[in-house]
Amino acid sequence: MTQTAAAATLSPFILPSRIRAAETAPNSLVTMAFIGMGLQNRTLLTNFLPHNVKVVAVCDVETARREHALKMVAAFHAEHPEKGAFGCTSYLDFREIIARKDIDAVCIATPDHWHAIITLAALEAGKDVYCEKPLTHTIHEAIEVMAAVKRHQRVLQTGSMQRSMSEFRIACELVRNGVIGKLERITCKVGVPSRPCNLPEEPLAAGLDWDRWLGPAAMRPYNSTLCPRGVCDCYPEWRSFADYGGGAVCDFGAHHFDIAQWGLGMDESGPLEVRPPAQAEALSGAVMVYANGVTVTQMADGPGLHFFGTDGEVEVDRGSFKLARGGVTMIQAARAEKEFLTDAKIRLYQSQSHYADFLERVADRKRPVASEIEGAHSAICCHLINLAYAHRKTIKWDPGKLTFADPSCDAAWLTRDYREPWKV
Repeated sequence: MTQTAAAATLSPFILPSRIRAAETAPNSLVTMAFIGMGLQNRTLLTNFLPHNVKVVAVCDVETARREHALKMVAAFHAEHPEKGAFGCTSYLDFREIIARKDIDAVCIATPDHWHAIITLAALEAGKDVYCEKPLTHTIHEAIEVMAAVKRHQRVLQTGSMQRSMSEFRIACELVRNGVIGKLERITCKVGVPSRPCNLPEEPLAAGLDWDRWLGPAAMRPYNSTLCPRGVCDCYPEWRSFADYGGGAVCDFGAHHFDIAQWGLGMDESGPLEVRPPAQAEALSGAVMVYANGVTVTQMADGPGLHFFGTDGEVEVDRGSFKLARGGVTMIQAARAEKEFLTDAKIRLYQSQSHYADFLERVADRKRPVASEIEGAHSAICCHLINLAYAHRKTIKWDPGKLTFADPSCDAAWLTRDYREPWKV
């Protein structure tokens, strides 16, 4: 396996149905590997283990996290002998996992700047992929991942798990069925964009392969803000810095812009224009404009989504819901579903569990609730917002061709510089 992820065609495509490759032979357990064992992937590991899986590999560039993940799997097997004997191996280098023929699927929860490289390598090796959101770190990578899933006929689920939460599905069904009238605008309270990294150097002790953590990003001195040592029950701040993440815009934005796209019926499309806020230094108020005239506004203080229609409003967040219509306010999503959606013409994909949905689609080879199509297009929305902030100009976008519609936008903005030998 080379260190360079195979490049894919840049041609955009639309998947016509939810069917993937021909059905694979059934197997008693899906063999899985987990790459990047910080807090998020430890949570995913805990959520996947009770399902029809056997975890055979874990990987991290930090020794303590690697060993801790291995102990988690061992402890689970000790408590659940019906799942078979413990047989999990830990790795420093994800390529050793990719090279294993006995692994069916990988779960990727590394920092964002690694997502596409590992995903593309796994797809090329014939593995199905669960990859955390945002699916990619650039627009170019989003296009490459969509093409690679199609080319290799794999199943990919993005970690935009709000699609598996009933309050978000019901909110989108209310909007899509016209319960609040004609949709006019949406606000998404997601936070601020990323910024350049200027962190000072700190001593680097043994146990962390810092060069591997940086990977395709430019070499810089170690700082614990980017990668805390040991088993940390926190979400590190690497996501705030542009070399490694897209700030809160790509963090909660990958959740809330995803739901906005769902409510708009734009899963396979996107905005025509992205405008920065009028104030030169503002980090809140960027606006995406869609072909139907609906605007989606990024807000810094949040999170949460608010759909505004001519006849009402729907406000939704994790565990909270409010429908305001005709002077009546309803705060129970299930009640709103029963009252307004019993005979709805548009019903959206209903997933009870993001993890079970992925495993079911691995078995039947159909398109999951948050496939590479939804994940890539939602990530592109996040990247366009960040570009509007970075360059403080209106971005004209062609969602069909997945490229800039304005020649004044530099094609180099679609991608990033990769440190050798890594590239996409």
